[in-house]
Amino acid sequence: MLQEGKVSVVVPIFKVEKYLHRCVDSIIDQSYKNIEIILVDDGSPDNCGSIADQYGETESRIKVIHKRNGGLSDARNHGLKHVTGEFTVFVDSDDWLEMSMIENLVKNSWKYKADVVQSGFFYAYEEKLLFDNRYHSKNGEPELLTKETLMYELVSNEKVKNFAWGKLYKTKIIRDIPFEKGVLFEDVFWAHKVMHQVNTFLILHQPLYNYYQRSDSIVATYTPRNLDIIRGLKERHGFIEEFYKELTDESYKAILKMSLIHYNLLLRNRKIDHGGLYRKEIQSYISTNYSKLKKAVKNEKQLTQQLHLFSLHPYLNVLYLGLGKGLKTLKILPQPDGLELVKIKQ
Repeated sequence: MLQEGKVSVVVPIFKVEKYLHRCVDSIIDQSYKNIEIILVDDGSPDNCGSIADQYGETESRIKVIHKRNGGLSDARNHGLKHVTGEFTVFVDSDDWLEMSMIENLVKNSWKYKADVVQSGFFYAYEEKLLFDNRYHSKNGEPELLTKETLMYELVSNEKVKNFAWGKLYKTKIIRDIPFEKGVLFEDVFWAHKVMHQVNTFLILHQPLYNYYQRSDSIVATYTPRNLDIIRGLKERHGFIEEFYKELTDESYKAILKMSLIHYNLLLRNRKIDHGGLYRKEIQSYISTNYSKLKKAVKNEKQLTQQLHLFSLHPYLNVLYLGLGKGLKTLKILPQPDGLELVKIKQ
């Protein structure tokens, strides 16, 4: 039986002893006190396990789970098995929360009868904080999304991100939807299944979550496993075609954007793409689905140009992007909107 008003905070832990105190302390210090903190030590080889145990001995709201290493998805799934709260929040163990985050999310969930509440977030670096003001305003009013508009925003990946973190979920919605194990970018495989169950989704624009940008994170160093994100988008595409046909073009657009990005990344990291097999796979997909992709991007001039050039030869698209970057550097072309510098740390 889930406890009304209680928030379960699931924190998967692996090789983050440098950051763990900051993360856990930010949860303990939340202004909303009716929480349980589930620390899942995913077989971490450093001191994370003992640090978690120390917290468990001194803080009655903390549960510590030790398990063999199985990856982020497996750790989250284990944490979910121990959740007893009406609500669930996921926090990555190198990130941290603003003190009022959970209180704000819970109060607004009750006020708007929202199944999921998403907060704004900072891209947090050692020396600065950045805020994406293209789609969010720090002083903006809460924004309600229906199921239909929610799925569009998720697929377009602008206002609504695929990230599992930074959101408050009604536990009953997510407890039977496990994360896919053994993949990177596991949230892309998971989020659309959750949002399909949501009737009301609320966006709080204020940044209440700090998303730490680590140079040594699993997504910072490129490997072929990064291509899991394309596999996730393709898997999601099948779901979109079945349940949200009107978003098929938007889904193709997302796959194309990511495919072009990763083709160029593979080109820059040719040593890991033996015989160009991964690039050939991307090229084959784009060639096979060319007419559908062309229809999907017909209203976006730059993507249409990139698709056309790529179909002639992938290197032409690389040259096109390089020329555009050079012209922007010379200020001949306008720079795109970027992130707002919010704070420089001393």
